[in-house]
Amino acid sequence: MSSIPLHYVDLRAFCYATEDDKRVEQALRLFLPEDVELDRVETTGHYGDRILIYSVRVERADEIRHVLTQLASLPALDQVTDELDDRVTDNTELFLTLDKQAAFNGSVRRGDGITVRGKLEAYPATREAAIENARDILSDLDENE
Repeated sequence: MSSIPLHYVDLRAFCYATEDDKRVEQALRLFLPEDVELDRVETTGHYGDRILIYSVRVERADEIRHVLTQLASLPALDQVTDELDDRVTDNTELFLTLDKQAAFNGSVRRGDGITVRGKLEAYPATREAAIENARDILSDLDENE
């Protein structure tokens, strides 16, 4: 994958009061190169409970490639391709959610807990062009796995 048709990739995970923040951070780091810094914001839930929000934006091509390499091990990648009409927004963003517990255990699965948002390059900046670029990305990942 020489050219990366993504402007950036955002990853985000919430750490609730019942969870170990080190484990949530470790789960998110599965998708990141070692030298990437995570942002950590503490907030309060509806009932006064502590919630930590871990987030990161990767913009450099090598960092984005690392994230994509991790996503290549996602089972049923072709199913994600089939769902692109539901996963790409009018703002040319691709959304995917991943299983936080599986990521902590070192594997990549679809589920809840980690949100991945990729800003797709699209010229012209239309949803249809973005879907085609997303299809190309997923096709490349499937071939390289």
